[in-house]
Amino acid sequence: MNALGKKIRLLRHQKGWSQEDVAKRLDISIPAFSKIETGITDVNLSRLNQISKLFGLSLVQLLSTTDSEEEKQIQDEINVLSKKLQSRDSEVIDLQKKVIDLYEQLHKK
Repeated sequence: MNALGKKIRLLRHQKGWSQEDVAKRLDISIPAFSKIETGITDVNLSRLNQISKLFGLSLVQLLSTTDSEEEKQIQDEINVLSKKLQSRDSEVIDLQKKVIDLYEQLHKK
């Protein structure tokens, strides 16, 4: 199943609609709608526009393949990596200070 089909299926489930409910609203057969959800059928622009309006989304929102949970996971991972990077930066600065101190000690003698 392609990403768009999965998203349409998820939106349908969130509304509590059956495939029959959505097919009737789109004025297509149940098998035709099933093929959209499973990614068997390539959907044309006018049908995509119709589907996006049905679910109260813009066409861009419908076509966007990232979901909010995935975005949250990515952001969490970025936050963890940023903290690690800050920690490493602090370690590098501390080591640089030690090197400078050692260099100064060597040249004083």
